[in-house]
Amino acid sequence: MSDFRIYNFSAGPSMLPLPVLEKAASEMTNCQGSGMSVMEMSHRSKVYDGIIKDTQERLRRVMNIPDNYKVLFLQGGATLQFSAIPLNLMKTGKADYAVTGHFAKSAAKEAKKFGTVSIAATTEETGFDHIPAQSELQLNADADYFYICANNTIYGTEWHYDPETPAGVPVVADMSSNILSKPIDVTKYGVIMAGAQKNMGPAGLTVVIVREDLLGNYRENMPQILDWKLMADKDSMPNTPPTYAIYILGLVLEWIESIGGLTEMQKMNEKKANLLYDYLDSTDFYKSVARPDSRSNMNVTFRTGNEELDAKFVKESIADGMTNLKGHRSVGGMRASIYNAMPLEGVEHLIAFMKKFEQENK
Repeated sequence: MSDFRIYNFSAGPSMLPLPVLEKAASEMTNCQGSGMSVMEMSHRSKVYDGIIKDTQERLRRVMNIPDNYKVLFLQGGATLQFSAIPLNLMKTGKADYAVTGHFAKSAAKEAKKFGTVSIAATTEETGFDHIPAQSELQLNADADYFYICANNTIYGTEWHYDPETPAGVPVVADMSSNILSKPIDVTKYGVIMAGAQKNMGPAGLTVVIVREDLLGNYRENMPQILDWKLMADKDSMPNTPPTYAIYILGLVLEWIESIGGLTEMQKMNEKKANLLYDYLDSTDFYKSVARPDSRSNMNVTFRTGNEELDAKFVKESIADGMTNLKGHRSVGGMRASIYNAMPLEGVEHLIAFMKKFEQENK
């Protein structure tokens, strides 16, 4: 079997750092001298207890998470948290949502099952091509929380500021597709949640970081698996957690620390994104979708303006050693997801292909 690896631009599940995969492979059948794989060991075992505690400690260290926040390792993806958030936070039954893309819209729709949702801002009329400015947010002082999706994978937009809210209204952020890509001030948020399959590890793990004073408001007669306080009290293990995904997250965090932490990671990500956006801005052949002030450093969306040509681009890119450059089915075009694990060489390879494709198809 060939060990050739392609450049995988998938929006998720996405590529993992090669050193992480190599270490996981070396421990696949015998992890830490246990004589078994992580996938085989009990989550109550001494070895796994060390793995999950080390992973949580690393995440706290890498993200500089304060002591008054709980770190939860859950399942169900960000989609399950669309329900868990209102169930845990809606005390008065009111919440504000910024609708900046498909997933934020879905989250708001789900929250309406449990209370009154006010749309603080929406960019749907312009095709979700930008993030609203702070001055455009219509926030309510009596809201239980304000919800944002920090990075919109489908449309290629990203919040480049921490929104400010009325006193006592916590910000809740879905950071599934940009967590660990840069330093963030966790204290600016009441809750941060993220599906792991972009920057943190394989699909199956969801991380929730929640301020302690926001726990304990879970509604009665609702599924216990969505109760954050229960999960915090039970160290994320009232039942079997996604053991292997947590183990891989620990290896990813180890890799991030080895390269210099999130400050260095941000520099690497900005270099990749700027290189690709600079090329897109230099040519009329490709059209960047997101507004320049809202462009994502994780998901770069573009198109030629010709659907047949877009399809040809995707087909030929596969033959050139790349994959998953087709845009989301709801918008078409192309999308290059350049998460943490995408090396600079992958972006350079993509740009070289784009230049060649432009020359051959003008």
